Amino acid sequence: MKRRILLVDDELAILLTLRAVLEMNGFNVDTATSAREAERKMRNDLFQMVITDMRMESEAAGYDVIRAARQQPYDPAIAILTAYPSLGNQWQMEGAHSLLVKPVNTDELLRQLEALLITHQDHKAGVKPKMPKTAVRAVPVNHANAAHSATAGGKAV
Repeated sequence: MKRRILLVDDELAILLTLRAVLEMNGFNVDTATSAREAERKMRNDLFQMVITDMRMESEAAGYDVIRAARQQPYDPAIAILTAYPSLGNQWQMEGAHSLLVKPVNTDELLRQLEALLITHQDHKAGVKPKMPKTAVRAVPVNHANAAHSATAGGKAV
């Protein structure tokens, strides 16, 4: 069974590129372009992970997504993907499990998401140790032509 991810970002080029990369790597991805849309989708479907941008319709819209995700009975893993890493530890206090800084290198993103899914599933099953809350700065990626073409792991996206 493919793992389901809800990807939330108001930048269409990033949303479409990340969706393609994740789908090429075996994930089933749904997208939302706002916190409100994400909240509706989380109420109507099940996701193993929610990845959200921070700044969308407001400076802190990502926190609205995090709070909505934490209220879901299926308890998804939650990651923030942001270009503004100066969040201090507020992202942890709001309930996110991981902070990823964009632009993000595809291999590093996939590694971090896999690790988060595994540790979150272990945590839900009661396996120790507790899930670490991590922040990652990845290698920059050129998104200049992301709306037209992109590559991931040497493959066209």
